[in-house]
Amino acid sequence: VQLQASGGGLVRTCESLRLSCLSSTRLTNWQNVAWQRQALGKQREWVATSSASGRTLYADSVKGRFTISRDNAENTVYLQMDNLKPEDTALYYCMIPGANPPIWGQGTQVTVSS
Repeated sequence: VQLQASGGGLVRTCESLRLSCLSSTRLTNWQNVAWQRQALGKQREWVATSSASGRTLYADSVKGRFTISRDNAENTVYLQMDNLKPEDTALYYCMIPGANPPIWGQGTQVTVSS
């Protein structure tokens, strides 16, 4: 299984970006798909999770600004990021936590300038 993340870039504070994560296998094979991020010099941080049942969970730091969604027909998970802040600057990874071992995409860089 491969996950390919895309959509990162350089934006200004309060702007938006939408990240995409394309899976090489059916998303319906997996209960949960998640986004995590890692800022330079910091530990990796969980951002959001989408479950097969439609439930979504968010870290407090992004709640109300980010939206995770999944298109099972396209085998793609999205992360819509609105009202971006400089502290959102990080390498963003999509991942499947329920796989053994967990499956990670290659990451896409998001940089938010003040």
